[in-house]
Amino acid sequence: MLQSEFHRFREAKGANCVMSLFRFFSPTLVLRFISAIRQDGLSSAIAKALEFVARNRADRGPTALAGVGGRPDAGHAYLLPLWRELASLEAFHAASRPATLRKTRRIAMIGDLNLPQCRKYRVEQLAEFWNRQGVEYSFSHYRDPSRAVELMQNATHLMLYRAFNHPLISMYFYEARRLRLPVLYDLDDPLFSIAAYETYGNMNGLPKRMKEHFLNEAPKYLDAMNLADIVTMSTPALVEHAKLHTPRPVHYRRNFADEVTFAASAPIEMSGRSSDVGFRVAFTSGSMGHEMDFAMIEKDMVNFLAAAPNRTLSILGHFDEKRLPREMHEWVEKHEFASYESYLANLALADCAVMPLTDDIFNRCKSAVRVIDAAAVKVPAVVGEIGDMANMVRNAKTGRVLAKGENWADALEELAADKGALARQFGEAAHNDLVENWTGRPTSEIVEPEILDWVRS
Repeated sequence: MLQSEFHRFREAKGANCVMSLFRFFSPTLVLRFISAIRQDGLSSAIAKALEFVARNRADRGPTALAGVGGRPDAGHAYLLPLWRELASLEAFHAASRPATLRKTRRIAMIGDLNLPQCRKYRVEQLAEFWNRQGVEYSFSHYRDPSRAVELMQNATHLMLYRAFNHPLISMYFYEARRLRLPVLYDLDDPLFSIAAYETYGNMNGLPKRMKEHFLNEAPKYLDAMNLADIVTMSTPALVEHAKLHTPRPVHYRRNFADEVTFAASAPIEMSGRSSDVGFRVAFTSGSMGHEMDFAMIEKDMVNFLAAAPNRTLSILGHFDEKRLPREMHEWVEKHEFASYESYLANLALADCAVMPLTDDIFNRCKSAVRVIDAAAVKVPAVVGEIGDMANMVRNAKTGRVLAKGENWADALEELAADKGALARQFGEAAHNDLVENWTGRPTSEIVEPEILDWVRS
């Protein structure tokens, strides 16, 4: 790979090549090159430099592409030779904040990219959002220090997603302070909250040791959060819960439908699904433990499925079918997650989607990503009043929002009446509402203005 990249780089036209190279000769990068010579020898340092230049020019770092995980590389001591060199020259700290010297804002995002849904909604789609604001944006897996550090050298702001107390995270904080970069911490679940985990109903569906692991990890997320200058969360409820744990300013940046969402849903056929093939209800589960949520509506679902022929419950994602009542098995079809496109294709076959949540701290903080996905393929959502989904669904217009004690079977019967006519009406309205109000625009529904001010200032 290195050889082919080098040949492609060498064949660039002379003038363009010189202009492209100019930005690589910052004092920091030059000192890194000198340190590499002293530590590894000239040939090794040149090879690393050529790889760095080629990857940077093509934006082809190991974590720049979707579906590519990070690689451990040199670990948390990656920057130590550079730091020692700078310290010996009495040139350790940046003279001024990069944002004061540049008109262009450039965000470096470093995070845990291992969960596909989280990666899409909290990391990848920010490129679309910030680019529309005239802000450059790139990201890296936190376990890829070579790319992460590379991005930080030319950044004006650092964002950390789903970060916890880890030697690599400490290194990034230390480098950010050396470079005088303001730091934002982002999270989409109350991973920092022992109170949320201890009362989380879905934990009852997991092995005891997993719950203990999550509880032990919670303080590590809070450690990282409290080192940042500003904090963003995915819902207003999560903002309020975070404020109980940190003195840092906390604001929300909701998830939204991005170009990937619409591109994946565009080729999917979404018409005529209810007229002659019965009525299909989808239940989507992006992680383990959601059997506890489904148990809330289990009896209502059995009553609905048994009330008429050709009714189906389509379960998408993680679900232990052994937890379903025996009489329900004949109506159930199960689809594992394969890709986002296949997930949307299976979801599009449904007439509606049910999204119950148990009433606990963790679920009250939940975002509306499942509503977004359903609306993208014109599937209306039936939700409870828990979590941010209730704020996105307009009751009796784009779906149904059921209060505690309301019968889910009755709501589904309304949608299924007249061969699913109301479900189709709500699905069209949900899709239109998604396009008009829930895309990557800097509106108050999506992002609080303090976040925009933080980047621009």
